[in-house]
Amino acid sequence: MKGFFSEFREFISRGNVMDMAVGVIIGGAFTAIVNSLVGDIIQPLISGLTGGGEQIGLVVNVGAAQLNFGAFISAIINFIIIAFIIFCLVKSMNKLAEEAKKIAGKQEEAEEAAAPICPHCLEEVKAGATRCPHCGGEIPGGAKSAA
Repeated sequence: MKGFFSEFREFISRGNVMDMAVGVIIGGAFTAIVNSLVGDIIQPLISGLTGGGEQIGLVVNVGAAQLNFGAFISAIINFIIIAFIIFCLVKSMNKLAEEAKKIAGKQEEAEEAAAPICPHCLEEVKAGATRCPHCGGEIPGGAKSAA
């Protein structure tokens, strides 16, 4: 039993579990914002355009039961808004990741294109130089770039 709890503690302390917990909390707060957007702004606009009351009033009575199509439509609108915003966030995060990779690639290219180094004094020399301007040492075959 002790091994089970230590394994559970290790699982909980992993970074990705903590990230997931933060995501769930942020998602809950975000849901409240989207629900307000749908309930307080979009539904009244749709109701105003369709001539309904304050909410989408599509209710059908079937015997003693009520089928509330207005609530269902609200849930669909809510889902579409959340999905669209998540799509935009993921797309922008992917674009940022691509830009970061491009910048990292350019830095690597700049490091690769660095000037050659003298084998005697380890100072930078011009490519093709046969003598080091710093120490005067001969560079056999001429200095070659570090790439």
